[in-house]
Amino acid sequence: MSIESRDITAIDALYRISSLTSSTDDPSEALQIILDEMVQVLEASSASISMINPETNTLRIEVYSGLPADTDSLQLPLGRGITGWVAQRGESLVVPDVTKDSRYVKIKSSIRSEMAVPLEEQGTVIGVVNVDSENVDAFDDHKLKSLTLLTNEAAKVVSRLWLIRQLKTKAGQLQSLINVAGRLVSKIELPEVLLDIVRESRSLLGSRMCALFLLGKDHTTLRLASLIGADGKPVKYREVIQTGDCSMGTVVQHQKSIEAPDISRSEEHHFTELIRKENLVSMLSVPITYEDEPIGVLNAYTNNHHRYNNDEKKLLETMARMGAVAIQNARLYARVFSSEDSLRKTEKLTTLGLLAAEIANEIRNPLTVIRLLFDAMDLQFPHGDMRGKDVEVIHEKLNQLEDIVSRVLQFGKARQDMHARCNIDQLIEDSILLIRLKLKQNQIGIIHQKAPKSLYVNCNKGQIQQLLLNLMINAMEAIIQKTLSAQEKEERQTIRILTALKSNNGVERVIVRVSDTGAGVAREIQEHIFDSFLTGKKDGTGLGLSISKRILKSHRGDIQLLNSGTEGTTFEFWLPQA
Repeated sequence: MSIESRDITAIDALYRISSLTSSTDDPSEALQIILDEMVQVLEASSASISMINPETNTLRIEVYSGLPADTDSLQLPLGRGITGWVAQRGESLVVPDVTKDSRYVKIKSSIRSEMAVPLEEQGTVIGVVNVDSENVDAFDDHKLKSLTLLTNEAAKVVSRLWLIRQLKTKAGQLQSLINVAGRLVSKIELPEVLLDIVRESRSLLGSRMCALFLLGKDHTTLRLASLIGADGKPVKYREVIQTGDCSMGTVVQHQKSIEAPDISRSEEHHFTELIRKENLVSMLSVPITYEDEPIGVLNAYTNNHHRYNNDEKKLLETMARMGAVAIQNARLYARVFSSEDSLRKTEKLTTLGLLAAEIANEIRNPLTVIRLLFDAMDLQFPHGDMRGKDVEVIHEKLNQLEDIVSRVLQFGKARQDMHARCNIDQLIEDSILLIRLKLKQNQIGIIHQKAPKSLYVNCNKGQIQQLLLNLMINAMEAIIQKTLSAQEKEERQTIRILTALKSNNGVERVIVRVSDTGAGVAREIQEHIFDSFLTGKKDGTGLGLSISKRILKSHRGDIQLLNSGTEGTTFEFWLPQA
């Protein structure tokens, strides 16, 4: 082909290349069309366009023509081969005979000559265009000029297409953020909010995994709250780390994003097993803050070496900001619902208080008559007769009933004068005496393990006995309700009561532990078992344990559920030692 004909062909090719932006929006498709034009104009047997990966500093063949099928898997470091030499130096090169050039990396055995031109964008080399021939000395300076001209036009076209793609990608991301914001605002359950944040973050960044950690109240720990795996599904994984043990602590403290290009070489101490299992390599960690207050961190992970660009960082930071608002909203909703529950309970308690005062007023008169008649009977029994002890107990309980009625009618008034120094083991023995017949009737044993020495507490004797009776009756009913096997029926069911002395921050406490072999407390109510009106019994009021806790609080003590399961339940309460 004459030079004039080649010039006309090159001009036609230039026109077709420059008009590609109106016929396609896919950079890869445009590169393939450009390459085919170059092969035709330069009468080449094969050609390729390689692009530089700035993260790995390697060249990877994006499109090719006339080369083996596995050519696109070849990656060359900058400086290696003719292509690497051109990319590193930014200079064009014509090799008349590749067999005599030590830089040549053989891809196809029939290639004899090669020409390579750098592909530049705004003065920066971003790739290399190669054309090959099966003839020696197939390319001259004129063809090199034609290739350079076509390559420069190709760079402009590809740059425009990349810019269009980036704009479309950003528009898509913006639309996704708007959609995500709408979904997050509509969620009121905190676990759902956290899950949506990590799921959408992973989708937007195309990450391998995404995780969200919440900052503890003491600001010294980070707890994994939500994790999305490579399949886009939640991953069950427990992780609590100290803020000083990893870079995420720095993210929280300074409220700045941190990038870890290689987790294995950084000072990260989280997800140790998961990092190995999923081959996680790079991490981007951004702070979640609300009104300058840290809430936690949002992390994105990749399974290859990746340097996050500014767009990716801004995208994850935007997700973190939206997530912070959604988390705060969910927490506020939870507080509102909690306040509503408290108001309902308060309303119930107010109604119950009015009803209790009315009932107490009605009880007082017949109770006074009963007490007077009982005192007038002057019942006397021989020494050692258990009926004599029963008479003493009845007299004491009549006094206690009158005291309860008086307390209800004078609710809210302090009665410190009713507190006295009492032996806790004696109180327990007296309480056991009151339910001994019921225990015997149900074939339930009771074991009271006393402390090595007598322990005393300042208390309202009637209130503490009320507390003990409540715990023992609950234990007895739990044993009765339990479905027993034939073997268990032959064994004697037991309630155990233990008293001990423990020191807590220099304060001596009297500990009482009540254990049973019953069915246990339902798992779903264990955390709220001391709330008013919460009960697991069909005929229960839900006030027994709530009142017990209030009694202990008024005595500067407390109660807790130590454990509960199919083997039984253990409650423990404490009072300050007198």
